[in-house]
Amino acid sequence: MLPDSDGTRRGYDYDAYSRLAGPLTGPDPDRAAYTVEYRSLLAREPRRIRAVLLMTLAPALSAVLLAYLVWPGHWTRREGAPGWLVACDTVMLVSIGLICLFMLVNVVSIAHATLVARDPVPVPPEPGTRVAFLTTYVPGKEPLSMVRATLEGAVRVRHRGVLDVWLLDEGDDERARALCAELGVRHFTRKGVPEWNRPSGAHKAGTKHGNYNAWLALHGGAYDYFASVDTDHVPLPNFLERMLGYFRDPDVAFVVGPQVYGNYDSAVTKAAESQQFLFHALIQRAGNRYRAPMFVGTNNVVRISALLQAGGLYDSVTEDMATGFELHRRRNPATGRHWRSVYTPDVLAVGEGPASWTDFFTQQIRWSRGTYETLLKQFWKAPFSLPPGRLLNYALMLVYYPMTAVNWLLGVLSCVLHLWFGASGTQVSTSVWLMLYSDAAALQIGLYLWNRRHNVSPHEPEGSGGVAGMAMSALSAPVYLRSLTSAVLRTSGRFVVTPKGGRASPDRLLTFRVHLGWAAVLTASLLASVHFGHTHAAMRTWAVLALAVSLAPVAVWAWSAVRERRAATGRAMAALPAAAEHGEDADTALATAPGGN
Repeated sequence: MLPDSDGTRRGYDYDAYSRLAGPLTGPDPDRAAYTVEYRSLLAREPRRIRAVLLMTLAPALSAVLLAYLVWPGHWTRREGAPGWLVACDTVMLVSIGLICLFMLVNVVSIAHATLVARDPVPVPPEPGTRVAFLTTYVPGKEPLSMVRATLEGAVRVRHRGVLDVWLLDEGDDERARALCAELGVRHFTRKGVPEWNRPSGAHKAGTKHGNYNAWLALHGGAYDYFASVDTDHVPLPNFLERMLGYFRDPDVAFVVGPQVYGNYDSAVTKAAESQQFLFHALIQRAGNRYRAPMFVGTNNVVRISALLQAGGLYDSVTEDMATGFELHRRRNPATGRHWRSVYTPDVLAVGEGPASWTDFFTQQIRWSRGTYETLLKQFWKAPFSLPPGRLLNYALMLVYYPMTAVNWLLGVLSCVLHLWFGASGTQVSTSVWLMLYSDAAALQIGLYLWNRRHNVSPHEPEGSGGVAGMAMSALSAPVYLRSLTSAVLRTSGRFVVTPKGGRASPDRLLTFRVHLGWAAVLTASLLASVHFGHTHAAMRTWAVLALAVSLAPVAVWAWSAVRERRAATGRAMAALPAAAEHGEDADTALATAPGGN
């Protein structure tokens, strides 16, 4: 599932993808002080006129569509209609306006990222720095074989200076201690220390940030930087060589790289990696324009003095994003400038992604819930402490999950109001609406496809359109809405360790309860439209599309289960002749064959 020692696996050239930012270049000797330099992605394109047209036309046409639908002359007006129906018309008008507004914000975000995205110019690290390489372990949640692979990768990492590899063990496991002793890795545990296992805060028990903050309190002062990867991520040998050089700039607080999934086998894992394309290939690169890409906890290097100034890792279900936000708000006391961060497109660690729908939905709930918490608890501080560019960058990143969630709710609400009650917020020509909407959507998809040339995934075939990723984003909308509802109601959110090392959570019909609930609402509404004669083609089309989104993960799961059962039966039947030679009966052969009962 993970790369071999030479950086390859099944033809995936991880070594080449670990140098996407270009060759290491010495700092400019004519400059008095080093600062990170960047190369614009758009400027390097020989045929960028198409991109400029897409960046211009896609937002413009989305704006025209919004204006056309909410133009006062197109509002629905009913003479003598009951008040409740007028109210339904108003709700639909507002819903349609917000849906189109969110579509406009989304395409503006992609166009903006396309315009400003850039890669850092890599430089060699300063020799002699003190680095701790950290990863964590939760006994019972993560297999020790996976921890071994990660630690073996870490001890192969090259560095001209002090480099100590640490395992931060939540359970003080004896087998983990023995593994550390075997590999020459340092072992740390906070188990049994009350001040490092509190109900909440920086040292919250049972959390990743609490584990890291305990290590920082005891050992952080002995190092200049710590590098870290999630337990399921194997670092490549040039991990530090490609990340650490940016810290020559005294204002760089952390450096992060992209996340890719080495267990690139199941349909869920493949689609989950494709779904991350825009973030890792474009949005994070746009963050480089403002010296503020988001902190990603899967693989990174952090300046310890900057992190200690911010109070350690932040108490959140997505501690990485929340911590990065706090760092970007603060200034380096040595220079007086805001702390900066760097995103490198170099793939320097290969991890594991969700292999089941249960694990994928759990991951999406955690990520979206962390974003909502940042919006509700931290973002209000941004106008007072973030420069305008960073404020814009964070705003465009943080609105994705709530916009997607609210869009889903408003879309279904509009379908229900029309199909049940005949409500109509706006009266427009169906042909004009269809022309504007289809053209706006086509331009937005065209901009997305143009940016596929900047994909950082070593797994997706070159030239692929990323259709699976787009579909995965669409069917995640009901999950984001569930998470948003939980955040608004302030129900408890907790960090859940995604099962790894082949321990994917099993999928059941209950896994899809959120999607099936929406499917029931949409099915009932379509049937009601037949009964009441509310037959507007556009609204019925929207309802059918939303129904397809709701049922798609269930259909994929059911089809995969059927294929697995057929494959297991085939293996069992193939085992019958050999069993007969050894005198076994058919029932025994079927039961003992791989996949048998």
